[in-house]
Amino acid sequence: MQKETFGQIFAFAGQKRAGYIRSVIFAVIGAVFQILPFFVMARVTGKLLGGNRDLVGYLTDCVVMAVLWLLRVMFHSLSTAQSHIATFAVLGNIRKQGLEKLARIPLGDVQARGSGELKNILVERVDSIEPTLAHAIPEMSSNAVVVFATFVYLFVLDWRMALASLITFPLGMVFFMLMMAGYNENYARTVKATTDLNDTAVEYIGGIEVIKVFGKAKSSYEKFVSSAIECARSYIDWMNKSNFYFTFAMNIMPSTLLTVLPIGGILMKNGTLSPEKFVIIVILSMGLITPIIGCMKFTDDLAKVGTVVSQVTDILTAKELPRPETDTETPKNSTIELRDVHFGYNDTEGLHGVNLTFREGTVNALVGPSGSGKSTIAKLIASFWDVNSGSITIGGADIRNISAEHYNRLVAYVSQDNFLFSGTVRENIRMGRPDATDEEVENAARDCGCYDFITELENGFDTVVGSGGGHLSGGEKQRISIARAMLKNAPVVILDEATAYTDPENEAVIQESVAKLVRGKTLIVIAHRLSTIVDADMIALVNGGKIEAVGTQSELVEKCPLYRTLWNAHISSRDSSDEGGDNNA
Repeated sequence: MQKETFGQIFAFAGQKRAGYIRSVIFAVIGAVFQILPFFVMARVTGKLLGGNRDLVGYLTDCVVMAVLWLLRVMFHSLSTAQSHIATFAVLGNIRKQGLEKLARIPLGDVQARGSGELKNILVERVDSIEPTLAHAIPEMSSNAVVVFATFVYLFVLDWRMALASLITFPLGMVFFMLMMAGYNENYARTVKATTDLNDTAVEYIGGIEVIKVFGKAKSSYEKFVSSAIECARSYIDWMNKSNFYFTFAMNIMPSTLLTVLPIGGILMKNGTLSPEKFVIIVILSMGLITPIIGCMKFTDDLAKVGTVVSQVTDILTAKELPRPETDTETPKNSTIELRDVHFGYNDTEGLHGVNLTFREGTVNALVGPSGSGKSTIAKLIASFWDVNSGSITIGGADIRNISAEHYNRLVAYVSQDNFLFSGTVRENIRMGRPDATDEEVENAARDCGCYDFITELENGFDTVVGSGGGHLSGGEKQRISIARAMLKNAPVVILDEATAYTDPENEAVIQESVAKLVRGKTLIVIAHRLSTIVDADMIALVNGGKIEAVGTQSELVEKCPLYRTLWNAHISSRDSSDEGGDNNA
């Protein structure tokens, strides 16, 4: 794990970073108590070989070794406990900062990553580094101390035997290096395979209704299975490549006795090494095996930690919407103005020099063919993205000079695909204004025409809506979303085809409610039924990312051929629907 990664881990630990420091200190103390029993054991062996038969002395040495071992266990436990405390702080702060960051990243950038990828990074992969962070720092610290101190003592005893005990390590390190070759590429492949599997699983579960309706269960299942097989294969291939080198490394490096015993035997036969030192060196060499293997086992895990931290860092350093912490301009009113706005996704421009004004207290509509840029304009006003060039102002203040927190209070946005959280109906509506009373929540529902159906639910306002509002119909979710936006009481309200899932009867109720609730506010509506916006103060026709015409209903019908075509198509469609209803009746 690189130095930068350690620095990032310590930064994520925050106030708990001292836990890692204490963990290392306890680990080093524990390592000292781990080494000392070997020295006592070596002394006992020397006494035996020297003919010492003092039983009391031997028993005393045994008690000392037992006490030293218990102290080692105690400090190891303290070290592990401190590292766990710091590690859980790291994981918590990573997720907290990640979620806070996502709220400041342009919506398009978040959507481009996919929910499966983000969930995989901030949940599964962050979870995967917990065992390594909790154990690697204290255990590698203690093992490193043990190895270093033992080698130093071996050199003190006999430098020739110390070198002999090192012979197998360079060869073992070669195999470790071969094992780690191509690590980044192999890990990237497994990450991609895992992400594809997650995305496929999310797609399969989320689209289960469509899959069943259109008889795509077999093909969708096969797609999921294919992703699962590819994910498994990526791991198996990597493990197969690594296992050969890992096996050799783990068998060669601990084999110090293969060199220590014959070389020591020769030196002792030549009289240049005493039997007592020989036995002590053998014991100490055996004591090297466990800590060395312990260090090496973390090599792969630490590399994974570095990769996960890098992925998290990519999220945390992603480009944010340019918004100040505090306002540098103050809006005078709720008039929205777009001035020569250009915007595009990636390298493709979708809006070309848009100029529009939505005056305070007026009802405004954006209409046009599918894909013309209506929703893009609405989302730019809602500050989901930032313009590529030009500007958007509210009350004469550039929205880029208004803090995100303040601007979010100024705009309420309802789309055709609003998300409900897995809580109660009351909790979902109250998200519009967290300090709202139960009475205010219920009044908002009543004003938006959804009070009656809510009270008919199993537990009324305390009914759990399920994940994503899965226990409710599309129209019911939509009306709750509108009630949530209305409760927010923002001076600017954007309805992005917000009545798409409602029937004509309920749509009329909602339109009537909206008309009352947005009085004195700036309302921007994107409607799929043109008949619902005929009374709008201003209608802007968007076509091909440009504003083709602006005016009232009567003005556009009279002067704009494209709008007239859209209007006639709408009327024809409505008439056909009415006739169909009559025939069915």
